[in-house]
Amino acid sequence: MLNFFQKFPKYWLFQALGWGLFLAVNVFFAISYKIVDQVFAVRLTVTILLGVLFTHLMRMVIKQLKFLQKTINFQLIGFVLLSAVFALTIGLVETIIVNGFDLRFKQENSFNFFQDYISNAFTWMIFLFIWNCIYFIYHFIDESTRNQLDKLKLEALVKSLELKTIKSHINPHFIFNALNSIRALIDENPSHARDAVTALSNILRSSMVSETQETISLERELSIVKDYLALELIRFEERLSIRYEIPSEVLHHQIPPMMLQTLVENAIKHGISKSLKPGEILIKASFIDNDLTIEVLNTGNLNEHEYVEGFGIQSTSSRLNLIFGEKSSFNICQIDSEHVQAKVLIPLS
Repeated sequence: MLNFFQKFPKYWLFQALGWGLFLAVNVFFAISYKIVDQVFAVRLTVTILLGVLFTHLMRMVIKQLKFLQKTINFQLIGFVLLSAVFALTIGLVETIIVNGFDLRFKQENSFNFFQDYISNAFTWMIFLFIWNCIYFIYHFIDESTRNQLDKLKLEALVKSLELKTIKSHINPHFIFNALNSIRALIDENPSHARDAVTALSNILRSSMVSETQETISLERELSIVKDYLALELIRFEERLSIRYEIPSEVLHHQIPPMMLQTLVENAIKHGISKSLKPGEILIKASFIDNDLTIEVLNTGNLNEHEYVEGFGIQSTSSRLNLIFGEKSSFNICQIDSEHVQAKVLIPLS
C-alpha cells in the first residue's frame, strides 16, 4: 500500500485529498442541517466533477504558459486572473446544468439566471483562489527546497574538489622534501641514506592508505610523523632532539591527513635546518574547553615570508576551514627568542 502511494503522482493525491475534504465538509453540514436528499447528492457530485475537471484544465494552462518560471509578481497577478476567468466559466457551466436539470434546492429563491450565475461564479472564485494559493505555495516551497539542496550539493562538490586538489599537492610536496634529505645523505653517509630510503618507503605506504580519506586518527598520523622524524634523525644526528606530550585520550580524534606531518616538515625546514646548533621539536596535543589543540614547537626564528609562501602552510589553513568550519584555527608565532610555535585548534562539536 505504501509503495502504491509513493508511486502515485503527488498532484492527484493532493487533488483527491482536497476534494475529498470538500466532500466530507459538505456531507457533515448537510447531515447536521438535515438537507440530505437526491438533489443534494447530484449537486455535490456535479460540483466535485466540475472542480476536478476545471482545476486540472487550469493546471494545464499554468504549465503551458510556464507560469512557474516567471517572476513572483507575474505569478501572483497570473493566478488571480486565472481564478477569475475559470470562476466565471465554471459558474456559467454550473448555472446551466443546475437550471437545465432542475437541481435547485428547495430553500433557494425563484429562478433568476443572472443572479444564480453571479452567485456561483463568486463561490467558485473563492474555491479556485484557495486552490491556486495551495498550488503555487507548494511549488514555491518545492522549488526553494530543490534550489537549497542543489546549492548544498554544489558546495559539497566544491569542497570535495578543493580537498582533492590540496591532497594532490601535499604528497609531491612531502616527497620532494624527503628526497632532498636523502640526497644530502648519499655522499656523506651512504649507509644512512639506505636507511633513509627504507624509512621513506614506510612513510609513503602509510600516506597512500590515508590519501583517499578526508580525516584520519591522530594516532595514525603520528605514526607517519615518527617515521619521517626517524628519517630526519639520520640526517641531523645529534643536532635534532624530539619530544612528545600526547596523552592517550586524544589519539582517537580525527585530523586532516598529512596535517601534522606538514607542520613538522616546516619545523625542520625553517627551524632546525637553519641553524648549526642543536635544536628540538616538541609535539603536543591536549583538550582545551571543547577543542582539540595540537602544537608543534621548534627551535628557531620565525621568517614570516618563508612560512606564508609555503604550500604546506596554506593547505593546513584551507583544509581545516573546509572540514571543520570557521571555528577551527591555525596560526604560527614566535613565542620567545628561541622558539616558534605552530598551533592548530579543532572544534570537537
